[in-house]
Amino acid sequence: MKVQIVYYICIVELAEAKQRFIEAWGKLGSEWGINRTMAQVHALLMVSAEPQTTEEIMEQLSISRGNANMTLRELISWGLVEKRHKAGERKEYFYAEKDTWYIARQVAQERKKRELDPILKILKELGEVKGDEKDPEYKTFQTSVKDINKLAKNVDRTLETMLKAEENWFWGSIFKIFK
Repeated sequence: MKVQIVYYICIVELAEAKQRFIEAWGKLGSEWGINRTMAQVHALLMVSAEPQTTEEIMEQLSISRGNANMTLRELISWGLVEKRHKAGERKEYFYAEKDTWYIARQVAQERKKRELDPILKILKELGEVKGDEKDPEYKTFQTSVKDINKLAKNVDRTLETMLKAEENWFWGSIFKIFK
C-alpha cells in the first residue's frame, strides 16, 4: 500500500511539474514573439516520452482541433516538430526534438530568416539612397542606417557562427568574451 501511495504522489508531482513547465515555456515563447499556444504545444511534446496525436495534444492543453492543427503545422515548418506514423495505424503522431542545442539553433535560424534577413535587405537598399551630402537630414539618415546596418550585420555573423558551431565551442567562446 505504501509503495502505491508513493508512486501515486510521484505521478501527481510529475504531472504538476509538466504543467508548470508547459505554462512557463508558453510564457517564455510569447516573450520571444512566438505564439503562446505554439510554445505550449512544443513544451508538451518536448517533455513527452512518446510522440503524441493531435487528439492527445488537444486534450492535454484544452485547445481546439483547428488551433492544434495550425500550431503543429507551424512547429513543423520551424523544424521543431516532426510527424511520425506507427505501423498499422492511421493516426499521425508528433514528436519534438529533445536536444536543447538543436532547438536553440532551429529557433535562431527561423528568427534570422523571418526577422533579421528582411531587415538586412531593407537596410542595404536604404544605404543606397542618393541625396545631397550637405543636407543635414540626409546625413543623419545615412549615418543612422549605416550604424543600424553595421549592428545588424554583426548580429547576423554571430548567429551564423552559432548555427555552424558545436555547443561546447560556442558557449566557451561566449564565456571568454565576458571574462
